[in-house]
Amino acid sequence: MKKVLGALLLGATIVSAFIAYSVYTNHSAKQTAAVEQKQAAKKAEKKAEKKKKPVLKVEDLTYQLKDSRTGQVMKEFKPVHYKDKDVYDQEIKQLASEMAKGIDTPMQNIKMDANGALTGGSKQIILKEAELVENLQNLNTKQLDVKVPIYETAPNVTAASAQGIADVSLASYSTRFRPSDTSRNRNVQLSAEAINNVVLGPGDSFSYNQTVGERTAERGYQPAPEIINKQLVMGIGGGICQTSSTLFNAIDGAGLQVTARSHHSKHVGYVPAGRDATVSWGGPDFKFTNNKDYPVIIKAYANVNTGVLTVDVRTSQRAI
Repeated sequence: MKKVLGALLLGATIVSAFIAYSVYTNHSAKQTAAVEQKQAAKKAEKKAEKKKKPVLKVEDLTYQLKDSRTGQVMKEFKPVHYKDKDVYDQEIKQLASEMAKGIDTPMQNIKMDANGALTGGSKQIILKEAELVENLQNLNTKQLDVKVPIYETAPNVTAASAQGIADVSLASYSTRFRPSDTSRNRNVQLSAEAINNVVLGPGDSFSYNQTVGERTAERGYQPAPEIINKQLVMGIGGGICQTSSTLFNAIDGAGLQVTARSHHSKHVGYVPAGRDATVSWGGPDFKFTNNKDYPVIIKAYANVNTGVLTVDVRTSQRAI
C-alpha cells in the first residue's frame, strides 16, 4: 500500500512540475516574442523616419559670410552651383573679388612735419581673396558660418624709431627738366611735394598713386604733354612720371624692394632706357616696400629755377 501511495505521489509531482514548466515556457516565449515585436517595430519606425527626412546638401543651404575681425555677418551666400566645380569656382572667385573691392584700403603712409613730428598715416586693410575662395570650396552641412579673412596692417613707425631719421643718405638720384616749361614743372613740383617726408617703417608699403592722389585741375595740376600709346598728348598732370621715375632710381639705389613698376611705351629723356616708372590714375602704379629692419624717409625737391628734381632716401645714423 505504501508503495502504491509513493508511486502516486511521485507521479503527481512529476505532472505538476511538467505543467509548471509548460506554463513558464509559454510565458517566456510570449515575453520574448513581445520584445522581438517591439524591436522590429522600432527598426521599422527608424527606417520610416530616414525615408521621411531629406538628405542635406551643401547647395540647398544658405551660409553666412562673417568678418574675421568682428564676427558680423557681411553677406548671405547660397552655393547653388556647388556640384559644378568649374562654374562654382568662377562664381566664388568673382564673389571674393567684388567683396575685396569694397574692403581693400591701401596703407596711408606716415609723414614727418617741419618740426620733426609724425603725422597722418592709416592702416592697410586687405581681404585675402584666395583664402576666402578656399573657405567657400570646403563647405559642409554642419557649419554654416564662413570666415571672410580680412587683415589689417598699421604703419610700422614710432616717434622713437624715427629719431634722427634724416641724418644719413642711403641713396640719392636727380633728373633735369626745362625751367621754361612752367605747366609741366608745376606738376613735377606738386608730385614731389606729395612724396616728400614720407616715412616708411620696416615692412611698410608705398603706392605712388595712393600717395600723390588723383591729378586734377582742382588740385592744381596743369595740362602738359604725356606719353600714351607711344604718342605725346596733352593731359592733366603730364610730367609726374618724371617724379615717379626719379623716385624709382633713388629707392632702387637704396636697396628697397620694388613690387610694381611699368615702363613707358616709348623712351623718356630724363632717365636711361629701362630706368623709368610710368604711372596713371586708375592704371599703372609704382609700388615698393621697405625691406630694411629700420625706418627710412623720402626727401624730394623740385627746383623750378634750376630745373633739377632730386629724391633722397635717408635714415638715422644708428640704423646702418
